[in-house]
Amino acid sequence: MSAEEQIRKQADGNGGTYWKPKSKGWIFAAEAAIWIALAISLFVPDVQPVNTFYYQVALVLFAVAWPALWLASTRMDRFRAKLYHYSQLIAALGLLLAVWDLLSTKSNVLQLPFFPGPAQIVEVMYEDRNTLFISTLYSMRLFFAGLTSGILLGIVTGILTGWSRQWNYWLFPVIKIAGVIPPVAWIPPALVIFPTSFQAGIFLLTLASWFSIAYMVAGGIASTPKSFFEVSRTLGANERFLLFHVAIPHAVPNIFTGIATSAGLCFMTLVITEMIGAKAGLGWYINWARAWAAYDKVYASIVIMGVAFCIILAVINLFRRYFLRWQKGIVK
Repeated sequence: MSAEEQIRKQADGNGGTYWKPKSKGWIFAAEAAIWIALAISLFVPDVQPVNTFYYQVALVLFAVAWPALWLASTRMDRFRAKLYHYSQLIAALGLLLAVWDLLSTKSNVLQLPFFPGPAQIVEVMYEDRNTLFISTLYSMRLFFAGLTSGILLGIVTGILTGWSRQWNYWLFPVIKIAGVIPPVAWIPPALVIFPTSFQAGIFLLTLASWFSIAYMVAGGIASTPKSFFEVSRTLGANERFLLFHVAIPHAVPNIFTGIATSAGLCFMTLVITEMIGAKAGLGWYINWARAWAAYDKVYASIVIMGVAFCIILAVINLFRRYFLRWQKGIVK
């Protein structure tokens, strides 16, 4: 079996997680795209007064690291499958950077300060790295505090709603009403009720994440096949066993779907919350930079948000694959 076939087999073994190109040509295409972006930055004259040094260093480092990673994956089939999976995205990103650089720094079609080029954004990320790092830490602290509270409240509420008709009667109308009200609508009363903006932010993020999780958990428990309960009762199971060993495990896929959905809603609410009353965080940084028309700083924080959210989703998927490892080979 060739190395290419082994990689495809590895990708198939991961439940179709990785996209499988027909050849390793995309690896070289990604490398070529990065070099194209670097060549444009180096050899096409600048029109805008922008320091391109840090952007060029970043491109050089990536252009060197990408083939090194590919060579290092020779004996790691799963890692190489990941590189194949992301190679097309890297190629598209390199071409996007090249076009973006041409339209902004090199030609001024996208004019400053509203549309900074990639070189200016990378420069801001380097020069303001301390402020951005601290702001990211503050945002992540608020995000995980609110998301954790929402997950716990949503799981408890969803279990009660999906398992008990009495609780469903009282809680489900509350879930439906709360679900259509944007969490940011609660900002004025939250700032009055809670003594600090951080506590008010936790409350708003809890509301943002609670609805999706509660709804998904309730649906997962309510949709448990009756045959599961009948077989368990035949074997002598009581109500407690049916809840904790039949209904809740059946709802685990729904729980992780709700968590992933809630993470996105929670992240959007986080940015808006930090723009009002917060003294630190990425949302605060955006609001501060916007007031000074420093749109390069705004775009830099947006890039950091995108990277942070991708990492958060990757961590959620890791936990999902671990707790649902029994589905491997069953769910296509």
